[in-house]
Amino acid sequence: MCIVAPIRVLRPQRQYVADVASLPYDVLSIEEARKITQNNSLSFLRVEKAEIDMPDHAYRGCVYETAKRNLEALIEKKVMRREETACYYVYRQKMGNHEQYGIVGGIAIDEYLSDRLKKHEQTRTNKELDRTRHIDTVNAQTGPVFVAYKARQDIDRLVEKITGHPTEYDFVSDDGIAHTVWLIKRQEDIDTLRKSFADVQSLYIADGHHRAAAAVAVGKKRRAQERGSGNKPYDYIMAVLFPHNQLDIMAYNRVVKDLCKMDESAFLRRVEGSFHVTKAFSQKRPERLREFGMYLSGQWYKLTMNKTGPGIPDPVSNLDVSILQNHLLKPILQIDDPKTDKRIDFVGGIRGVEELERLVDSRKFAVAFSLYPTTLDQLVAVADAGKMMPPKSTWFEPKLRSGIFVHPLW
Repeated sequence: MCIVAPIRVLRPQRQYVADVASLPYDVLSIEEARKITQNNSLSFLRVEKAEIDMPDHAYRGCVYETAKRNLEALIEKKVMRREETACYYVYRQKMGNHEQYGIVGGIAIDEYLSDRLKKHEQTRTNKELDRTRHIDTVNAQTGPVFVAYKARQDIDRLVEKITGHPTEYDFVSDDGIAHTVWLIKRQEDIDTLRKSFADVQSLYIADGHHRAAAAVAVGKKRRAQERGSGNKPYDYIMAVLFPHNQLDIMAYNRVVKDLCKMDESAFLRRVEGSFHVTKAFSQKRPERLREFGMYLSGQWYKLTMNKTGPGIPDPVSNLDVSILQNHLLKPILQIDDPKTDKRIDFVGGIRGVEELERLVDSRKFAVAFSLYPTTLDQLVAVADAGKMMPPKSTWFEPKLRSGIFVHPLW
C-alpha cells in the first residue's frame, strides 16, 4: 500500500508559467543559469539556484535566504498563487515523438522510510545537506521528485478521461519540449486515484534522490519539533509519478582526462585483454547491452566483452556502467572511485556523442566511452534487491520543470 495524496500547491498564473518554468537546478552550471535568466526576471532558477543573483564571492549561506526572498517576491507580485484546495494534476511532457503522462501528488515520507519508495542511487552528503537547508529555509519543496510505478490500467483510464478536459497550462519551453497540465479536482476522481495508488506495492525514484532525501530530512525534523506526524505538508514529498512503460532512459557516458601514463598503443593492448576491440567507422553508440563505444585520438572503437558467460546474477554487477568500471576504468585507468576521482567526468546522453568527440578533440580529455542505456527493468531489479547503482547510471529525458508546482510547507 502506497500513500499518494493530493497536495495544495503554489503555482504560476497561466500567463506567467512559460517564463517561470525552469530546468532543474542540478543540470545547469551557474554560468549557464545566469545566461538563461539574464532577460527573464521570473525564472524559477532564481529560487532553485539563487546564487545566480549573488556575487561569486558572497557568503554561501546567504543563498538560501536569497532563494526565500525570491520566492516571496513571486508571490507578492501575484506571479504565483496558492491553490485553494488540495488537488492532483496530470503533467504531460512531449519531446519529439515521445510522450509521458505523470500524476503530480504528495508521497508520504513514511513510504521512503519504510522503503516502499525505493532508491537505486546513493546520495552525496554535501548535496543532500544543501537541498535540506534550501527546503527548510525557503519553507517549500521547490522541485518535484521523478518517480516511476508499474503501469496500471485503472490509472491509465483516469488519465485518459482527465486529458479530455480543458488544459490548465499548455506551453513549449525554449528547448522544444511541450508541457501540458490538467487539474484533477473532482472528489470522485481524487478518491479513485488515491485508492489506485493504495494498491501499488512499490514506487521507484527515477530522478531526484537528493530532493527526496532532503524532503524526508525536513519532514522528520519538523515532526520532532512539533511532536506530530501524519497529515502536515512536510509529511509528503512532492512528486510526479509516471507509469514505467512511458519512460525513456538515456545513457550516461564517461570521459577520462588521461591514460594513466600509458601511450595509446599500450592502453589499447591493455583494453584488448578484457574486450574485443574493433575500429568503428560509423557506429558511435552501442547497439546492445555489454557493448561499448570508445573514442580515442579521433577514432571510434567498438568494445565487446571477451567472455560473455551465462550472465552475472548480481543486478549491480550486471549493469554496463559496472562492467566498464570493473573491467576497464578501475584496473586499467586506475579510477578507483568514480564519485570522487577528479580524472573522470560524466556526460548525459541528451548531449549526444558529439559532445564526447568535442571534449576529446579539445584535449581536455584523453578518452571517452559511450554506453548502452540502463533499462528500467535493470533499475527496478537493483531497487527491489535493496542495492544501489554506481553514480551516474541513468539519465532521464525530458527533465521535469521546476516552478510549475511548488509545495509550501506552511
